[in-house]
Amino acid sequence: MSRLYLFAEGQTEQTFADNLIRPHLANYGVYLNKPILISHGRRKGKVHRGGGQNYAAMKQDILRLLNQDKSRDVYFTTMLDLYALPSEFPGFTTSQNYRNDPYRQVRFLETSFADDIGDNRFLPHLQLYEYEAYLFCEPKYFLKRDPGGTKGAETLQDIANQYESPELINDGSQTAPSKRIIAEFPRYKKSKSVWGPLVAQDIGLAVIRQQCPHFNEWLLTLESLGQI
Repeated sequence: MSRLYLFAEGQTEQTFADNLIRPHLANYGVYLNKPILISHGRRKGKVHRGGGQNYAAMKQDILRLLNQDKSRDVYFTTMLDLYALPSEFPGFTTSQNYRNDPYRQVRFLETSFADDIGDNRFLPHLQLYEYEAYLFCEPKYFLKRDPGGTKGAETLQDIANQYESPELINDGSQTAPSKRIIAEFPRYKKSKSVWGPLVAQDIGLAVIRQQCPHFNEWLLTLESLGQI
């Protein structure tokens, strides 16, 4: 059995990974440790966690754990958003040349990230463009959280229908997936760490990976670790 550490951008991703990805990977002989909120800085000797806005702090956090556990059967991955990625992120400037091809852009950034960390056990994943894209796979499940939100669910489905994949819903400051969800379901803003994983659980991994090819590629990679 291989072991896996996952650095999550926020509590929503942390809970999603714990509730859905952990039991799924166990079927493939991969044990996912408790997902870790990524560091965004240190103040007065205390590490502050959550958010991917400080690359130096993120890198230090990842390298620390890589050095702590040097076993050959342990791997490390991330769930960080491409949306609002800091400009000091490895390859960020060059990646802007690929903005018209989001899948090429995100793969380039992941490769740059892996190269900068410099450990072949590190298998980074960046979400296109953020976690909330997965919830556009089946927006009707928002109605389990807000039964009166039929119009909002229909609006989100209409948005999803405009894209080949929910992963391609853009990263504008008001049109990113989370912003569109909040516009229809304002309570999501303060309840995302609860609503986000619950809606995803109702949708299910099979549907999410069918509609989100980049997420599926990542999950296939993680599943394969059990065969190494």
